[in-house]
Amino acid sequence: MKLKHLSTAIILATLPATGVFAAALDRSGQSMSAFLQPGNYFEAGLSVLDPDVSGKEAGSSTTRRNINDMADDYLFPNAALKLQLTDKFSFGLLYDQPFGAKAEYSGNNVFVSNPGNDTVLPQALINNLVQTKVQSYLESTTGQQQIAALIQGGATQQQAITQVTQGFLSSPQVVGLQQGLAAANSALGRGNTQVEVDTQNLSMVLGYQPTQNWNIYAGPVYQTVKGNVSLRGQAYSLYNGYDANIKETGGVGWLAGFAYQIPEIALKASLTYRSEIDHKVNINENLAIQSVIDANPALLTGLGVSADKLAAINSNGKTTITTPQSVNLDFQTGIMANTVAFANVRWVNWKDFSIRPYKFGKVSEAVGPLIGRSNGFNLVEYSKDQWSANVGVGRKLNEQWAGNVSVGWDSGAGNPVTTLGPTEGYWNVGLGVQYSPAPNYFIAGGVKYFWLGDAKAQTGAQAGSSDYVAEFSDNHAIAYGMKIGYKF
Repeated sequence: MKLKHLSTAIILATLPATGVFAAALDRSGQSMSAFLQPGNYFEAGLSVLDPDVSGKEAGSSTTRRNINDMADDYLFPNAALKLQLTDKFSFGLLYDQPFGAKAEYSGNNVFVSNPGNDTVLPQALINNLVQTKVQSYLESTTGQQQIAALIQGGATQQQAITQVTQGFLSSPQVVGLQQGLAAANSALGRGNTQVEVDTQNLSMVLGYQPTQNWNIYAGPVYQTVKGNVSLRGQAYSLYNGYDANIKETGGVGWLAGFAYQIPEIALKASLTYRSEIDHKVNINENLAIQSVIDANPALLTGLGVSADKLAAINSNGKTTITTPQSVNLDFQTGIMANTVAFANVRWVNWKDFSIRPYKFGKVSEAVGPLIGRSNGFNLVEYSKDQWSANVGVGRKLNEQWAGNVSVGWDSGAGNPVTTLGPTEGYWNVGLGVQYSPAPNYFIAGGVKYFWLGDAKAQTGAQAGSSDYVAEFSDNHAIAYGMKIGYKF
């Protein structure tokens, strides 16, 4: 079947807004389609996401208040230039913003500070800690001697235990701990939890076409990352008042892949691998209760923190952030005159991704044993890899107009998931239209509606367990975008 007039519909299969809401921090979908266009080609586009993600306190939260929409709108551009240098060699520059996040909590809930009511640790945990200390003292040699002396003086055993217990609770060790906790409670953060993470990618690709059907390509990728995180509210206990500023830093990775095509039937298939990219950065971190800890080290000592871990909290070091490796499989083929079917499958290795800022990590290692996390915990991590798929049909209506419809699915990156992005995958439907005033350029637009997957949200301290602090359900998002393309 000859489909030589199908070029408009083929380009249409790459309309904007294809991956703007995906698992974890995934945004752009990292398409290679522009590089695989015939001849010399340029495109530029802009995508916008308008999500609505609301929920309710749940799980370990002691209240059950509603949580307003916490997902902010965001937009991001992309552009690509592809040059066919010779019959066998091509070169491309691809720019996109592959990973990111933007969210802000508001209202009255566990993600917004409530001065005077927030506590540095849950009261139940403090009660258990004090009770453990009391029991340990009663069983110690000193405690046993005091009890024996009181019994010898005429007290019953229970009276002796009660008197020794009261004496221990009045000791400088326990009083100092209680005073330290009170000081820490008064020093907790003000405001609301928010996060913003941005990345930029510039891929430089060299392609080799040994025949008309094959294209083998590879090249370096330069990536920058920056961000800000503020944790507030009772959900984060000790970290209520933690801020992290990730200054923009760059790292280098690579991509490689191959494509096979049969132009006569509009068949094109490609497989692309993108590597991990490491970023080593000095994150500017602040903890609201740091001044209390510095002025009263007995606070953490009373919580069972060893001297070496207490010293480590005030040390400095770099944080390594590694953005994940991924694989994209793209396929399209003509199915009838002026009509193509297309599909994309994407895998992203989020299971091995985590962020543990240096000071955040040292504090987590110090207090982690209180909650059964002796090795500390991460600010963000995910429990599963992301799989996503998008399938659809594009049709050329006439020489100027073409349109497409698509359906998409995303697996999410595990559930429960971080409070900084509490959704688990999605289903979506999309519509696109393309107008070509002349054969060598076009203007395209697209819109997608997302049904976002329900999720349980957990803090970093809860990650890896079934514990959570909130539930988010019945949420949605709308994405739309525009793109211009030019052949020359």
